[in-house]
Amino acid sequence: MKNRLEELRKQQGIRQEDLAQALGVSRQTVISLEKGKYNPSLSLAFKLARYFCMPIEEIFDDSDEREA
Repeated sequence: MKNRLEELRKQQGIRQEDLAQALGVSRQTVISLEKGKYNPSLSLAFKLARYFCMPIEEIFDDSDEREA
């Protein structure tokens, strides 16, 4: 699943470590999310949406999964 996490994080000048701490996950989880190697749980997706004050759909793009 594609996402805009790295873009959003960098726009706001947030370090991976700080984002991970705010979300209660490891830095490795943030790295995996940004690289698209890990799809977040629904709970984590909501935490990210609240953190960035955005709808989930503006952070994550599942269009490639719907086409399959």
